[in-house]
Order: sequence, then C-alpha cells, then structure tokens
Amino acid sequence: MTTPMFDIVYELRQRLHEFSPVEARIAHAILADVDAAAQYGVTELADRAEVSAAAISRFAKTLGCEHVRELRARLASAGAVGKRFLEQQNAPPVSALYAQICDDIQASLRHNLSNLKESVVQELADVLCQARRIHVFGIGGCSTVFSQEMQNRLMRFGLPISACSDAVTMKMIAATLGPQDLVMALSVSGITPEIVSAIDIARTYGARVGAITRAGTALAERSEWLLPISIEETDFVFKPSASRYAMMLAIDVLATTVALNNASDNHEHLRRIKLALDRYRGGDSRLPLGD
Repeated sequence: MTTPMFDIVYELRQRLHEFSPVEARIAHAILADVDAAAQYGVTELADRAEVSAAAISRFAKTLGCEHVRELRARLASAGAVGKRFLEQQNAPPVSALYAQICDDIQASLRHNLSNLKESVVQELADVLCQARRIHVFGIGGCSTVFSQEMQNRLMRFGLPISACSDAVTMKMIAATLGPQDLVMALSVSGITPEIVSAIDIARTYGARVGAITRAGTALAERSEWLLPISIEETDFVFKPSASRYAMMLAIDVLATTVALNNASDNHEHLRRIKLALDRYRGGDSRLPLGD
C-alpha cells in the first residue's frame, strides 16, 4: 500500500497563524531554507529560531512527528523538489519573458536535433512500417498529448497505431503483444513507474520497444531504439518546459522518415485525407491536414 503523502511545507505555511510565538519562530526558521533545515541538528535549529532545544522537540511532536529525526526526514523529502519550487521568484519584465521563452525553445530544438542519429531514426521507421500493431504509451500531462500526436501523425500513412494513456489499460495491452508488435514509449522523465512496468510486460512477450525519452533512464535502458531528448529546466518555474518541443521534434523527424519510406503510397493517403476534409469543411489547398 502506498504511504499517504505528507507535505510538511504546506502544513507549516497553513498553520503559521495557529502556532504559538515560539512555534512560529521555529516555523519561520525552517521555511527560510527548508533544504538547510533538514541538515540542522537540534541545537543549530534552536539557535537559528532563538528557542530552546526542548522547544524543537515539542514542535516536532506538534507536527505529528515522533521525534526530531522524523521532522528532518520530512524536511529532506520536501526539499528534494529543489529551491526553485520552494522560494518565491521575481518575474522578469513581460517583454523579456516572451523573448526568453522563444530563445529557450530555439535552444532546445537545436540541442536535441544534434542528439538524433539518422541510422536509429531510419531503423525505427522501418520497424514501424513492418509492425503488425503499434501502441504508443504516454502518461501525464505532456506525454499523453504527444502519444495522441504520434497516433495522429502515423495513422495518416495507414499504419495500425493506437495511443494509450491509462496505466491499467497499458498493462492489459502489453500482455496481448508479441514479437510482431511495437510499443513506442514516450516520457520526458523516463522514470514514470506506470510506463516502465507496462514496457516490462510487453518485453516479456517479445514485443519490440522504441522510446522517446532521456538517455540513461529506466525507460531508455528498456528500449531497442532510443530517440533521446535532453531537458534543461530554468529556475523560472512559471514558464512551460521547452522539453515539449524536443518531444515534438523527435516525433516529426520520425513521422517524416516513415512517410518517405513509402512515399508514393503515403502521398496517395494524404491526397485522400485532404479530399475528404475539403468536402467536409472546405478551405484552401494550404490548410493543414486534420487541424
């Protein structure tokens, strides 16, 4: 059974108005630097809060901790998210922020394009074209969207592809696969347990595995074909991650390679789609397919 999460930073902030003056001094001393507070001994934390060592022990029990060691452990867990999520940040001027977003996207695209190996992309495209079934696994806010995008890109070429973002359904699908099938696993982090466990099941039955994820991760190690993405997050947490564009780049490069593997037939597929859409909605010849 999963242990319920205890967010001690939330607890401290929410209860500040309830604490006694002594408890409030301890809470403020902890919140000033959560990561450091996890490393303090009782005496050092007491000195920083200007209270007695006994007050620290009593405060730990007030928070539901059996002892100060448990308090420190919870602080260490909370501090693991990093300072950029614990400390309030000053936003840059709007004009500078817009330019920074654009610069980060361009930098991410340039960096990740250099990571893609043409031979690996071509091999994976070949396997996609020959697979009996293709299942794209992606879970979470980003990877769910891109699993659907990959389905959208490749179904136009008549490939038997479907996207799945439900953890239980992924395991069920994985258990039905065989050596003629391919799973494409998408994950920015490469460590999402639901994806990794579903891939383990698929591999048990001989399914082939391709992945778009970070190199050196649990998911990357389980894939036969890896299109690596690099993520370089800034300290400004309010800006969407530029890693999304790295994922999109890998999908677009792979989808285009698949299309060119059988250019004549795929050109006909695209013509039919455009004709069907034009009859349905109208529009000029430059409208994108399926927008």
